[in-house]
Amino acid sequence: MLCMKNVTKTYQLRRQTVVALDDATLEIPQGDFVSLIGPSGSGKSTLLVMLGGMLSPTSGRVQLNGESMYDLTPNGRARLRRANVGFVFQTFNLISYLTAQENVQIPLFLSGHSENDQRERAAMLLERVGLGDRMDHKPCELSVGQQQRVALARMLANDPAVILADEPTGNLDPETSDQIIGFFEEFNQEGKTIVMVTHDPVAAERAKRVLKIRNGKVVDDRASVRACDAA
Repeated sequence: MLCMKNVTKTYQLRRQTVVALDDATLEIPQGDFVSLIGPSGSGKSTLLVMLGGMLSPTSGRVQLNGESMYDLTPNGRARLRRANVGFVFQTFNLISYLTAQENVQIPLFLSGHSENDQRERAAMLLERVGLGDRMDHKPCELSVGQQQRVALARMLANDPAVILADEPTGNLDPETSDQIIGFFEEFNQEGKTIVMVTHDPVAAERAKRVLKIRNGKVVDDRASVRACDAA
């Protein structure tokens, strides 16, 4: 499903070369649930957005379903991303003047769905994440946890096969974090492939597989304790 082969990403910062990823190679099969852990600045978020087709590598190849993403035109890459990948961020990225339902409708509008289909699917997804009674609320009228659940519903709008999450529980209390990770486990059980950046060791261990990143390199790749116990 997702594959990186000898991927390096460098930046120029104040006349110095900064290595964000250093010859990273990994495979993430369909249906996997992977957490990416490591210190700040280790390259986790760089790796995540590169898997999502949003940041081209300096060298190496990134593939989705066998297709080399960065050999595509920007428009071709956008189409591939829109059809296959859903993103969840720590900051939610909801539009403040739209209701919860209207925020969830955005990907459906961009994909050309009719207005009736947009509203019906958005309502169904908000019901799924427990916000059926909050559809007409704007982000400022929702708690932080509710805003993240709206973001989850929006991410599901186009039924992506791949979910990429960057610190999805970073702004949440432990109880709400547990709820959000529970949703990810449900999505994974339904066959979705999930890659999640997190600083939370408890959240990380609920994935099937833990990848540790340090100085732009994958230094550890193991099944989580929870997955091993389940086996």
